[in-house]
Amino acid sequence: MIKTVPETGSTNADLAAAIRAGEAVGEGNWLVADRQTSGRGRQGRTWFDGHGNYMGSTVVRPHERDPAPASLALLTALALYETVVPLISNPADLSLKWPNDLMLGGAKLAGILLEREGEAIIVGIGVNLAASPDLPDRKTMALSQLGPAPDRDTFARSLAASFDTELERWRNFGVEPIVRRWESVAHPKGTALTVHPPGEEPITAAFAGLTDDGALRLRLASGESRVIHAGDVMLANEEG
Repeated sequence: MIKTVPETGSTNADLAAAIRAGEAVGEGNWLVADRQTSGRGRQGRTWFDGHGNYMGSTVVRPHERDPAPASLALLTALALYETVVPLISNPADLSLKWPNDLMLGGAKLAGILLEREGEAIIVGIGVNLAASPDLPDRKTMALSQLGPAPDRDTFARSLAASFDTELERWRNFGVEPIVRRWESVAHPKGTALTVHPPGEEPITAAFAGLTDDGALRLRLASGESRVIHAGDVMLANEEG
């Protein structure tokens, strides 16, 4: 079920409030807003509120035998990729960037925000269908720059179906095939990255793939490897 509202503060916040109130917010239900006034991205950033864009959230309720909840970011990114790739003429221009971004031609097209509320994980997704923000620190892009903007409601239905498929694969087959598929549509290994781990100075290193549990693996200039479990990541060509 996809519920649309003309305006809200944040679809993630609305679902969190519903869970706290004891409402039955089940998997497969989505809340999509025409406009968000208090949308949030990672690291507390404002979530861009562009008219005609996709802004929606759903809930996953992890089972005891499910993979680690953090890996939901990987399956969500794959669901996004599979939804967007039929809408562009050159799939090679589309790629994933750890931990939560979908890139088009080296510019950010979409982002994901995971938040825990009790035993549930709220998955928020924003996609630049019609417009993209002008950010000082990174390039952005909208699908409307390649042709007519996709219809938001049609996109929402396609994304919900793709997410359900990836969630079932995640539960049935685990993280390993998700990681391998993610790597296959990410920027190439060896790509220069600037990583900002929490509480540390930025690190410039080469992308070396993901670990089996979905963490970022870097190859440092010294030849040593380092694994990153949290942090902000920028491609060398992403800065605006």
